[in-house]
Amino acid sequence: MNPETQPRISADDTQTSHGPAAMLLRAIWTVCSATGIIVLIFLSLGRIHLSHGGTQIVGAFVYSVTIAVPSMIVLNWAAPRFGEKLQRFSVVIYAMVLISTAMAGTFAAGLVLQLVGIIPQSEYWAEIHASLPFAIIITLMIGLTTTTYETMRFRLQATTLELRTRQVEQERAYKLLAEAQLSSLESRIHPHFLFNTLNSIAALIPSDPVRAEDTVGKLASLLRFSLNAHQSGLVPLSQELKIVRDYLEIEKTRFGARIRYEIAVPAALDDVKVPPLAVQSLVENAVKHVVSKRPEGAAIRITGGNDSGRIHLEVADDGPGFSLDAITPEHGLGNLIARLELLFGQAGQLAVTRENEKTVVRISFPA
Repeated sequence: MNPETQPRISADDTQTSHGPAAMLLRAIWTVCSATGIIVLIFLSLGRIHLSHGGTQIVGAFVYSVTIAVPSMIVLNWAAPRFGEKLQRFSVVIYAMVLISTAMAGTFAAGLVLQLVGIIPQSEYWAEIHASLPFAIIITLMIGLTTTTYETMRFRLQATTLELRTRQVEQERAYKLLAEAQLSSLESRIHPHFLFNTLNSIAALIPSDPVRAEDTVGKLASLLRFSLNAHQSGLVPLSQELKIVRDYLEIEKTRFGARIRYEIAVPAALDDVKVPPLAVQSLVENAVKHVVSKRPEGAAIRITGGNDSGRIHLEVADDGPGFSLDAITPEHGLGNLIARLELLFGQAGQLAVTRENEKTVVRISFPA
């Protein structure tokens, strides 16, 4: 995966569940749960009677609101400040917070129930005395359970974020390593090409200095292309084919009529991105192993096409052919195979076939 195209990862990913809307939903869920638990407990103890069931349910709801909401607010404030620093004592701290808010909420609930007329003023302290133990137990039960769940969920989110971040960093490291390997492979190609070209120029200077000067210009163009291609990684096919023409013209200064070539690549492929010096490597291989080995030289034909989203480029010659099994990593084609693998993985391929008494070397990769 190209790491620059990956989604940005930040701490905000772990905080989406701590916004105001999420807090409100949790508060509603906690209040409703607490109300239901209180009603169930009181029903099991026989403290809720059908004749006063509605009033007592309202009372349970008031207790839930006055205790649960402050508990959540105080815990959300205390957890990030003391939870990590005093992790060993976090349960004790949370329990103290919950007991404090349970007590304060019980007194507040008694006042609310007194103001709305559910309990008379004379029974206020009796109500507090009867309700406080239940309020503390229920608050600790719900509060510690919820806090434990939230803590574990937050840690899971933080761990997931860390793993995703490390994965992105690892992919970036792999990309940098691949680029370094690619640069190393390309650097092996340049000296071979340069030495061959300089030999051609040296052979021309005594007999045809004008042509030697023109060849020097082509060499300068090739070197500029090589440097720019090294920085970009992929180049338009039109530029690659121009370099191939310049290369073949340079080699014609050495071999003359022994090199016969034709480039028949559709113009529709001009903008296709290809590995730099890929086609040139195939042509150089034909020149080195066929043209230079035979008195009659060779005819070289370069073609290309787009087949269902895959680009294929072919260099055919009328030489005797060869097998890829004999190619070593240091060979020009060995370098090209390694570059295709680094750039395209298993989707980049190089193959050698015999067709109509010609040797066809084909590279193919995704468009």
